[in-house]
Amino acid sequence: MSAPHGGAAVTAMLPEVVMVLGAVTALLAGLFVARGRQRVAAWVCMAALAAAAAASAAALPRPAVLAFDAYAVDPPTGAARLTVCLAALLAVWLATGRVRGDGREAELYTLMVLAALGSVLMAGADDLLVLVAAYLLASVPAYALAGFAKDASGTEAALKYYLMGAFLGVLMLAGATVVYGWSGATAYPAARAPAVGAVLLLAGPLFKAGGAPAHFWVPDVTEGTSAPVAAFVTTVPKIGALVALYRLATTVLDEPALLAVLAAVTMTLGNLAAFQQENVRRLLAYSTVSQAGYLLVPVAVAGRTALAAPALLVYLAAYAVTNLGAFAVVVATGAERLPDYAGLGRRSPWTAFALVVCLLGLVGTPPTAVFAGKLLMFAAAWDGGYAWLAVVAAANTVASLFYYLRWIRPVFAAEGPAHPAASSPVAQVCAAASILLGPAAGLAVLIAR
Repeated sequence: MSAPHGGAAVTAMLPEVVMVLGAVTALLAGLFVARGRQRVAAWVCMAALAAAAAASAAALPRPAVLAFDAYAVDPPTGAARLTVCLAALLAVWLATGRVRGDGREAELYTLMVLAALGSVLMAGADDLLVLVAAYLLASVPAYALAGFAKDASGTEAALKYYLMGAFLGVLMLAGATVVYGWSGATAYPAARAPAVGAVLLLAGPLFKAGGAPAHFWVPDVTEGTSAPVAAFVTTVPKIGALVALYRLATTVLDEPALLAVLAAVTMTLGNLAAFQQENVRRLLAYSTVSQAGYLLVPVAVAGRTALAAPALLVYLAAYAVTNLGAFAVVVATGAERLPDYAGLGRRSPWTAFALVVCLLGLVGTPPTAVFAGKLLMFAAAWDGGYAWLAVVAAANTVASLFYYLRWIRPVFAAEGPAHPAASSPVAQVCAAASILLGPAAGLAVLIAR
């Protein structure tokens, strides 16, 4: 991997530069544009994210480089960039209908872009110090997003989110200190983590990913904050955190058994907690915890099979569009409990169709994109010598079908509450992407192999 400096390094990090410029421009626009016209900041942020995604896609075929000796610009980073930018773009689009006219509207979009930038930097970090800085950038704006509405539930959610994130961030920093003391290096290729250092170092990325035992914030924040912010914080940070864990697992860490156990515990706890949920946001929250468990499977076998990287990256992209689509339906309907969805199929057939596609996609049924991701995940676990983990993941997948069906069943009830018909372009885009990405992802992996 070459190591460019100066202008070449900045060019290699063009998507990150575009995101910074977009955030700054949106913030300035919010300062000088009238309150009723601050939606221009949303267009600035979406344009910046679209440009960053285009730059990321253009950079994918290029050779891997190490910018500033600390930031890897390689296929995992490229895939994470592209997924984060598109997911953040959808999240900003989702938020525009909820905060229109708010005096701090531009700040919301700016915070989203900055948190997305932190997630990208986590994915590309090739030095523990860069990882810690990226963790902070991904976390601090997210805390502000959780409490953005300044209501009681949002303030409580933000406080819980902040306290847990700060505590686990300190543990991660302590882990980085232990690694440096043990190996005398913070750069991933030269750093090695003893058992204690590995456990501490995992705290931060696991928190951002929503993995056990750092998952307790997920249901409270998802229920307490606004639905668009909940969609964002359960999707975008997870992408950067899991790619960061994958990179650590192939270099600094040598704890595949620990990661495998964490994967099994996370998916099982998430599914068990989701079974009895009546609040759809809490159901989706625990669903995202279980999905973090599945996504940890290729991390556990990183370096043991060539299928680990494609399994993780395909699954992350599939999860992002599917999870955002489900939350988009919640935003459009405004319904918080399962019985409130009775008759949705009659009132708004396209929104109901998008919800069904996304919920079945989260299970991993064909032809959705998560199906392709799960197939690769099972194959990676088996090929990596963790057949038992593949069996646990398969059992959890079957079990998860029951609580997703609890949500789907009332959608097709003959009678229901007299809610107005709900239309959600974001949900329909996500559902279409979930269906189209599945075959495309499978074909791409076959060609690559």
